[in-house]
Amino acid sequence: MEKRRVVLNSIIIPKQHKQEQDQGAQVVEQVRNKDEDEDLFNIEAELGQQTYNWQDKYRPRKPRYFNRVHTGYEWNKYNQTHYDLDNPPPKVVQGYKFNIFYPDLIDPSKAPTYFIDKDPESPDTVLIRFHAGPPYEDIAFRIVNREWEYSHKKGFRCSFDRGVLSLWFHFKRQFYRK
Repeated sequence: MEKRRVVLNSIIIPKQHKQEQDQGAQVVEQVRNKDEDEDLFNIEAELGQQTYNWQDKYRPRKPRYFNRVHTGYEWNKYNQTHYDLDNPPPKVVQGYKFNIFYPDLIDPSKAPTYFIDKDPESPDTVLIRFHAGPPYEDIAFRIVNREWEYSHKKGFRCSFDRGVLSLWFHFKRQFYRK
């Protein structure tokens, strides 16, 4: 296969055998005998079937992604009195990590962005939609509707580097006082 790829990519065209040359000459004579309209039609049909290496690179598609949900225990006063380490409280969502890959952006100078949309099905969740531009389609995820902690010290990160959009965030913790 490797040798075949080298031959296909080479500019030099190898010499044809005598039999192939005779067949080629016959094809040329048949083309000359045809009407000009029919010949043009065949050329146009052949051009329509041509494929290019970059066609797959720029066709519209969804980006690849790698997501994590950060869950853990919330040790508020109620859970401290009713649960212990042997019998822990139910886990709650504490944050998310989104890594979305955009290797073939047409304009890599424009960074992808995210939008928060209300979820029509549930008030407890929202839709986070990522938009990057061509050739990538928008992609959306349903997440918990809570207030985010935007402090870098608390784990917020939103960066676009080497074709990867990283959005990491944790939710604000709510402390209750009497």
